[in-house]
Amino acid sequence: MRLDGKTAIVTGAGSGFGAGIARRFAAEGATVMVADLNAEAAGAIAQEIGGIAQETDVADGDSVKAMAQAALAAWGRVDILVNNAGITHLPKPLETVTEDEFDRVLNVNAKSVYLTARELVPHMKDAGKGAILNVASTAGVSPRPNLNWYNASKGWMITATKAMAVELAPFGIRVNAVNPVAGETPLLKSFMGEDTPEMRAKFISTIPLGRFSTPEDIANAALYLCSDEASMVTGVAMEVDGGRCI
Repeated sequence: MRLDGKTAIVTGAGSGFGAGIARRFAAEGATVMVADLNAEAAGAIAQEIGGIAQETDVADGDSVKAMAQAALAAWGRVDILVNNAGITHLPKPLETVTEDEFDRVLNVNAKSVYLTARELVPHMKDAGKGAILNVASTAGVSPRPNLNWYNASKGWMITATKAMAVELAPFGIRVNAVNPVAGETPLLKSFMGEDTPEMRAKFISTIPLGRFSTPEDIANAALYLCSDEASMVTGVAMEVDGGRCI
């Protein structure tokens, strides 16, 4: 029960890594808001873990504000924020990515971190404590060809994490990131371009431990970074990647 009595918002928690994090946080005693663009998926996870479902578009300021207000109305505070929601463009040469695709990737992966901070950091400052976790990617450290603007968005997220950590440390707020390698999530097919045994084997060949990451792997790292056990840890981007970035 490492998060006993804590409240947490997890974005993109209707599936994939976010659902894994929400489940683990709830199992460790947290009350979780499952925020997702897919209201039905959010509702299913929230019902499973005894949490709150919130339909949220993390790229939209009004939607993020409504999410924060709903959490504060329910709990009076938010102890933990996990910026997990993310998307990618399909693998293609960087100059062929459309402007709409570029905007969507940066809005969901980068602007969302600003929007959630704008709404929730003031409340964490008032409380004198808080933990923020940004789910970045190994792509922000060791980019794969043909995912250029996705890579860049995750590199932005890692830099934002460090900048936020330095600025918010005096207020008792810790900010960390976790860098997953490709995993068994709805985005996997988009990363690979096609989901075939051959493409999976090609991807796995770049991971020394020889497998994709799982939601449980990322949830374990998230649990540590957001718990009081990591009270001296801020500004790190923890690679959970089976050795991919070595």
